[in-house]
Amino acid sequence: MDELQWAGAVSEKIKKKLEITARRNAHKIPYTTKDGVFDDKSKDEICWWTNGFWGGIMWQMYHATGNELYLNIAKSNEKELDRNLMDAQGMDHDSGFKWLPTAVCDYRITGDLDARNRGLLAAGNLAGRFNPAGSFIRAWNDNGDAGKAGWAIIDCMMNLPLLYWAYAETKDSRFQQIAAAHADMAERYFVRPDGSVNHIVAFDPVSGKFVETFGGQGYAAGSSWTRGQAWALYGFILSYIHTKKESYLDTAKHVANYFIANIGPDALIPVDFRQPEECGLEDSTASAIAACGLLEIEKYVPQNEKHIYHQAAIRLLQVLDEKRCNWEENSDNILEKCTGAFHDEEHEYSIIYGDYYFIEAIWKLTGQEIFIW
Repeated sequence: MDELQWAGAVSEKIKKKLEITARRNAHKIPYTTKDGVFDDKSKDEICWWTNGFWGGIMWQMYHATGNELYLNIAKSNEKELDRNLMDAQGMDHDSGFKWLPTAVCDYRITGDLDARNRGLLAAGNLAGRFNPAGSFIRAWNDNGDAGKAGWAIIDCMMNLPLLYWAYAETKDSRFQQIAAAHADMAERYFVRPDGSVNHIVAFDPVSGKFVETFGGQGYAAGSSWTRGQAWALYGFILSYIHTKKESYLDTAKHVANYFIANIGPDALIPVDFRQPEECGLEDSTASAIAACGLLEIEKYVPQNEKHIYHQAAIRLLQVLDEKRCNWEENSDNILEKCTGAFHDEEHEYSIIYGDYYFIEAIWKLTGQEIFIW
């Protein structure tokens, strides 16, 4: 079976499973599974950062199939998130993850002006988190404790496209300038000389001076949290796509080359590239996210470099399909052995954004994707 046939076959497996999964989870906003059954964040954690990905899956499925089942679920997910949009403490740096796959995707496909309004409200809030002293978008809230006021995280590179979209939609240059300023800062303070990246960088929120870095969701300070690597390589190529600033492409390649060089013989990605040798913990989400970014990088590099990024992406995706995907129809999730953070008590479970990015990557290969970033 050649590569295109393989991707087409995986696409059909996704479509077969998702029609069943979507029907039995139509009123949920899932994060993970318990005994193969999706949980529901809409009940008591509507502000949870992953709550846009189920809607994103639905829009990707609707775009690929035209089945209004997915459109209706996506619309419902988007409206549920209005409770988050009206909760000041629940708004943080992850507005891109929540409203790009929901409201902005809705507007792009249907032209719904209410969806456009939601996207612009979210973009305005994200822009309001920009600290000009240090040129960074603040990460988490802290319930009145100013200890995190100077924190920025690599994940935020994936939220910048919400600002790029808002600029394209309104021609208000502040959105573009804030996004680019944060990306410039990330090039300087997050990306190390070897292409690995920090997860958390702390600045003095008043002076803007660099203070220190933290290990965050990785193994330790100075280590190499793999999902952070994936956020970086995908995030920087997205900034390049929206701005055409060459340094962003160079940075995306630099991080991607580091990631590729650290893929082991089995192509199963650990939680941290620098975790202890005896530790076998995996994070399949890092594989899926990185594959998406690698396939985008491929589009913008010279012809003689394209195979580097394409072949790495295919290798990651084929191993996920063969070893880390659950194609049983009685289980809601697709991807298995995902990990939120190295030092969490629980590891290697299903996570909704793992499914989302796996589907997005396969759709890139089959030409069915709606590009939402």
